[in-house]
Amino acid sequence: MHAIELCLAERDSLRRYVKSLVGWDTFAVEDVVQETLMRAWQQAETLDWESRPIRMWLFRVARNLVVDLHRRERRAVPSGLCEAEFATTISAPDPAERVTDRHVLVDALRRLSPAHREVIVRVHLRGQPGEVVATALGVPLGTVKSRTHTAVRALRADLLRRDWGEAAA
Repeated sequence: MHAIELCLAERDSLRRYVKSLVGWDTFAVEDVVQETLMRAWQQAETLDWESRPIRMWLFRVARNLVVDLHRRERRAVPSGLCEAEFATTISAPDPAERVTDRHVLVDALRRLSPAHREVIVRVHLRGQPGEVVATALGVPLGTVKSRTHTAVRALRADLLRRDWGEAAA
């Protein structure tokens, strides 16, 4: 099977994955899926598709595109504010605050059970799709989803107890 045919065969799973990252914005989902497939088409002759799992490559490209999309959205100036007003309403995070926040988050992760911590790290920090995590852990996909949901709720509750409410909400 040709590389493009392999990519097109993964289109539906790619669309579901992007939808899980972007939400119900169908235009953004389609834009990311199309751009991902375009990049695959551009790389079709140069990449070794036999030794590289095409699904993982597509999902990684899509995830990077979603990150870029979120960055662009964050940079957009809210309507009603001029550039100068907008610049004064947002302050850059203090490096000391970021270190403290990281420690608080790491502590919260440590309080999770090993099974819940593993899925959070794989799904949210490494960006692995649920199917890949399920296979790696030898559990059904539903278990990965359930553990992820439970772990996120536990993290949120823990962070809210620690007055980290804005970030956890």
